[in-house]
Amino acid sequence: MAFEALERIAEEELSLRWERCRGLMRTALPGAGGILVFSRMNIYYFTGTWANGVFWLPLEGPPVLLVRKGIERVRLESSVEQVFSYRSFRELPGLIKEAGSELSAVAAVEMTGLSWALGQGLDRHLKAHELVAGDSIIHKTRAVKTPWELAKMRLIGARHDHCLRELLPAQIAPGMTEREISVQIWDVFFSQGHHGLLRMQNPGEEIFLGHVSAGDSANYPSVFDGPVGLRGQHPAVTHMGYAGKVWKSGEPLVLDVGFGLEGYHTDKTQIYWAGSAADIPHQPRQAHDFCISVQNWLAENLRPGAIPGRLFQHCWEWADREGWSEGFMALGGNKVRFLGHGIGLAIDEWPALAKGFEDPLEEGMVMALEPKIGLPGLGMVGVENTFEITADGGRCLTGNDFSMISVSGT
Repeated sequence: MAFEALERIAEEELSLRWERCRGLMRTALPGAGGILVFSRMNIYYFTGTWANGVFWLPLEGPPVLLVRKGIERVRLESSVEQVFSYRSFRELPGLIKEAGSELSAVAAVEMTGLSWALGQGLDRHLKAHELVAGDSIIHKTRAVKTPWELAKMRLIGARHDHCLRELLPAQIAPGMTEREISVQIWDVFFSQGHHGLLRMQNPGEEIFLGHVSAGDSANYPSVFDGPVGLRGQHPAVTHMGYAGKVWKSGEPLVLDVGFGLEGYHTDKTQIYWAGSAADIPHQPRQAHDFCISVQNWLAENLRPGAIPGRLFQHCWEWADREGWSEGFMALGGNKVRFLGHGIGLAIDEWPALAKGFEDPLEEGMVMALEPKIGLPGLGMVGVENTFEITADGGRCLTGNDFSMISVSGT
């Protein structure tokens, strides 16, 4: 049977990614002769196919993709020339050598791409090789997007904004439950091509659609590494919205929902107010305006050379001076100490806008900025939008209107 790939990333595009990764290895891991990649997301990034296997990127010589299953699909979709099947890690050195490369004496490894058991197996079968952690190299490689990736993310951001600010308001109203609102979000998202899932790279973390939180749901205790609380569907499925929580008049509705298309994502939070704009009380209006000011300042300063930790510290101290420290980035145990994160193939990419992140920002990085404020007894207000880092500052990919949207009852 003759099939055609739905999309095939050109070797020239993949080569840009390989060379950035190699450059980072030479600087940060000068003893390593290459890197072994195991997670499907990172294999896709380097090869263009969602393969079950191992990718070897040497400092010199041809990359090699080894797969456990689906080699026909891999050859259909990937521009990598050296592709082989394998069954055991013990075969890796021989197959890599057969491909015209060499598994170096010191090899970087994507350690978070393996379970503990598989990691022990790899170590056992590669006793002759010293394995060193290479995860940070991959994170930093992916952080700077190529022009090909940026074109995708700009399209995704435009559709994301169109859905949340233009299509959705006509389909939701006070009196609906969080779950009913979740269904309406999926309806408009799918109409615009959403691929139906959101991916995270932090091991064990999950997300589906995002957070749909009406009123005090946004302050409900959360284990998710983000400021927005939520009841979720059930203690075993803490995503989307709860069928028993109704969005009531005089409450904010927080939709912290990502949009995904062709593997990539943007992140956006939109606040809706149940009632007229004139009825929004002073405190939530003032808090929301403060969050917009923080986002705008951060966007202005998202320039090559800026230090994420310093941007974070400036805004954290600013919130304290303005009297928002209690609820800034959530209340109580929900509080998180970051203001944004990288985004691309995963929602939670490197770097974070947080203390301890001292590597300068680079042009072509994409970050989600999400200053928010939790208000006791009411819920949460604030913003989140996705920005491309340019020489002139952050360019918003998810729209330019950050106001609350007022929605009247039916």
